Amino acid sequence: MDRNRYEKTERAQFAHTYDFEFDDFQHSALAEVEAGKNVLVAAPTGAGKTIVGEFALHMALAKQSRAFYTTPIKALSNQKYRELGEQFGTENVGLLTGDVSINGDAPVVVMTTEVARNMIYSGKDLTDLGAVVLDEVHYLADRFRGPVWEEVIIHMPDHVQLVALSATVSNAEEFGDWIDQVRGGCSVIVSETRPVPLYQHMMVGRRLYDLYTPDREGHHVLHGKINPQLRHAISEDRGIQSRSFHESERGLAGGRRMRGSRPRRRRISKPEVIITLERAHLLPAIFFIFSRAGCDDAVDAVVSAGVTLTTREEQMQIAAVVDEAVATLSAEDLAVLGIAKWSAALEAGVAAHHAGLLPVLKETIEKLFSAGLIKVVFATETLALGINMPARTVVLDSLRKFNGITHVTLSPGEYTQLTGRAGRRGIDVEGHAVVVHGFDIEPEEVASLASKRTYPLVSAFRPTYNMVANLAANGTLVQAREVMEESFAQFQADRKVVGLARD
Repeated sequence: MDRNRYEKTERAQFAHTYDFEFDDFQHSALAEVEAGKNVLVAAPTGAGKTIVGEFALHMALAKQSRAFYTTPIKALSNQKYRELGEQFGTENVGLLTGDVSINGDAPVVVMTTEVARNMIYSGKDLTDLGAVVLDEVHYLADRFRGPVWEEVIIHMPDHVQLVALSATVSNAEEFGDWIDQVRGGCSVIVSETRPVPLYQHMMVGRRLYDLYTPDREGHHVLHGKINPQLRHAISEDRGIQSRSFHESERGLAGGRRMRGSRPRRRRISKPEVIITLERAHLLPAIFFIFSRAGCDDAVDAVVSAGVTLTTREEQMQIAAVVDEAVATLSAEDLAVLGIAKWSAALEAGVAAHHAGLLPVLKETIEKLFSAGLIKVVFATETLALGINMPARTVVLDSLRKFNGITHVTLSPGEYTQLTGRAGRRGIDVEGHAVVVHGFDIEPEEVASLASKRTYPLVSAFRPTYNMVANLAANGTLVQAREVMEESFAQFQADRKVVGLARD
């Protein structure tokens, strides 16, 4: 790289505003963005791909054009609005999420992807739009909302530069080829390197074990064979639980086996998990639970157990932040919202984070957690969708979730997205993923999810009655036909046909 020539570029001026050196993939992506190309960046959570999107906004402002920054969920849109306001000035940043409209004509507007799609179909004048950043673009694999991303990519005006940010997927080149086909050019930048290594563990009882066999020096390894000590601990734990069950069974039923019953181990409680993590110096942690009620119940359990993770000084700092956050609420509102109970949990160092909370409460939790004052957040999976709340450790006590229809096992992509929150760049030298053992969780299953560091991005685009109704209401017949013919799903199907023909 010619240093003198580089220093004259817009990306060099942008890089100087950060207090750390950019990685190679970031330099490569910024160069493509500055050249005006459509860019797809695929990199692990926490690798810093957001910087590429922010540079696209910087370039749009430098050219005195507008830019959109789209996200999959309102919570992420709200956070990006605050962050970009601090970076580019609040007067230059707006927010549109369907039910919230703030400074919608600003040079940079943060919005949910559905809002961007609706703008296109409504015929809104986008001639002054220079760039669109699609954050979490791998969300197009979502069975319910994924097609919206494809509609935006297909129908966004040709003059608009597209910058797509994705988790690491194994078919990034294929996805880039599709963008190239529908938009006329796309540079694909891929990085599979995590800035902070992630180590996998399982908790059996109150003990932590490496998922994989440590090396000869006893150090953690990123992958390998299942740890025999872990297998032995699980076997021993099951033996204890089974004996305990049969002893209690004899006492209750006079030695007769109760029909339909089977040994079940007592799952370690949430307070016990947290205490174990604290003793292992693995806090702060995000504990993912796939229901709002489960998150709230976990906080109640920890507080009721008398667990306190904060110092007196930290409690005073938390109280001050909470007082400022709720200062505009009336005494009646404070009582209805249960602020006293919520604040007491925060001062103990724990919180729940889910869509059922008021935005001001979620923002306060995010602020306190990022400041290191809250030590444990029990969260639903929406927290994994790009919200900037990295932790030292991520905990899962279930590998199954409800997908809207039935309970299903997490995919490797979902597991990677969740555990990718572990390891704070510039703070931690390593991140930790902890799966709490239960009868329904085997080490082999965890290893299968953890070992697949990349996974294919598969289009969820399927013609449905709802989609047809939306296309009919919001677009033209020509647009509807284009979506069907130019979708990523059709592109992937055509490639399979070509592959079969070659065979």
